Amino acid sequence: MSELRAVRIVASIGGRHVERAEVLAWEDRRIDAAARKLGVPAPASGNVDERREELLRIKLGLGADEVRARLARDARWADRIALTQARISRRRRRSVVDLRVSTGTAAEFVTWFEAAAGSGDPIAMLRACPDHFDFGVDDRGQRVLETTGGSPLASAFFVDYTEVSSLATVPDNAFPHQVAGVARSRNGSPIGGVRHQFRDTPDGFHARLTVEFPLPTLPTMIAAHRWHLACEFSNWIEAATPGAAR
Repeated sequence: MSELRAVRIVASIGGRHVERAEVLAWEDRRIDAAARKLGVPAPASGNVDERREELLRIKLGLGADEVRARLARDARWADRIALTQARISRRRRRSVVDLRVSTGTAAEFVTWFEAAAGSGDPIAMLRACPDHFDFGVDDRGQRVLETTGGSPLASAFFVDYTEVSSLATVPDNAFPHQVAGVARSRNGSPIGGVRHQFRDTPDGFHARLTVEFPLPTLPTMIAAHRWHLACEFSNWIEAATPGAAR
């Protein structure tokens, strides 16, 4: 596992400071879980950066249609559960992580992220977390197929970054940059959302990452999703930083 990284990222997860190495160790374990979910051999043990790239090659080799076919049953059940939970209550549980980054600016990262997410090229999205299985863009927004939190099921949903009216998390004026949108089920019903907020610091920037889930979602899943957030955004930040290790 590479420790020589061009950018330092320290996470705050459940009130505890977490260094990059611990997030990478979580990612390494999830690579094995994602391979099992897809029904493929796990990449050989060793450097997590190399294993990440090998899992990406496996996903791209299978192709989006095959990945969606393998996870179709998961997605159907996850969709039913999310819709049921959203009908029970419009209130939300929040999974929140803070990242403090040693270089770059909030505006630069948000610009990079919006370009990557909106390009229709899934590679940056798939590479960011082992639990990412399919990403794309269509007229409903960003298409996502991923395992959220500690769920045993992969979920398929859309994130509409043009709509924020149903979000429970209000903007914090201390964070002038944000990426926000409503998460919708495949039938268009709101089931959650994201409000990721960013601000500059004297030596870099601070990201406050928030995902909203339906209130009946188990607290253990909310806690587990913090690690998912720390993993994907740390990898995206490294990808957006010239000279950083992936």
